[in-house]
Amino acid sequence: MTEALYFLDCYLKEFEATVEKVTDDRFVVLDRTAFYPESGGQPSDTGKIVRQSDRAEFDILYAGKFNGEISHEIAGENISDGLEAGDRVKGFIDWDRRYRNMRMHTATHVIANVIEKEAGAQITGNQLGLDQSRVDFSLEIFDREKFAEYERIANELISRKIPVNLYLISHKEAKEKLSRLTTLAKGFSDEIEEVRIVEIEGVTIEACGGTHVKNTEEIKGIKITKLQNKGKSNRRMYFTLIN
Repeated sequence: MTEALYFLDCYLKEFEATVEKVTDDRFVVLDRTAFYPESGGQPSDTGKIVRQSDRAEFDILYAGKFNGEISHEIAGENISDGLEAGDRVKGFIDWDRRYRNMRMHTATHVIANVIEKEAGAQITGNQLGLDQSRVDFSLEIFDREKFAEYERIANELISRKIPVNLYLISHKEAKEKLSRLTTLAKGFSDEIEEVRIVEIEGVTIEACGGTHVKNTEEIKGIKITKLQNKGKSNRRMYFTLIN
């Protein structure tokens, strides 16, 4: 299992690690990483790793999680340099991309929670993007005019400078203490033994493995850009960040 350094420290921009294995000369597994792997609607981090022995640099195009291991895809032009198991490396996260995703992800929790509470909707999915993100939800009566109010409520919450807390608890403890583990209708897998909790104080507590800001003020604000009817009770909302 790769140690996921981003779980409790989303602001970690650099880290040191050891190469555990390399597959097809371009997929690298480290013993520990701060690179977020694509999952839960959040795109993966990009950046680079530097071999400490000779300062050779390897651009990271993508990170994904497979069977508990986080694999880092190296850019094609770096393949011939050849990383090997046992190499000591230092990783560097593309911070601008990561921080934008952090703001987007926490904003998604805020607006999704507002839609859930105010409209009685059931959240069915989401997809983060650097320019805009979307939230999918199930809602029988789709009153588009009310979404201006939902946006206002979300921005009012964001402006309160609410702390965002991240912590790990056992899945059993989470089931006992929380009324729900996630806003997603599909729920959370029982195969997960330890659950990472995201708490926006006084707003929402839920299970989520993504990266988040420490305080809602970092989001700055959101703007709903489009609403779509995707079929019976299936709705979609797009939003972007202000600034």
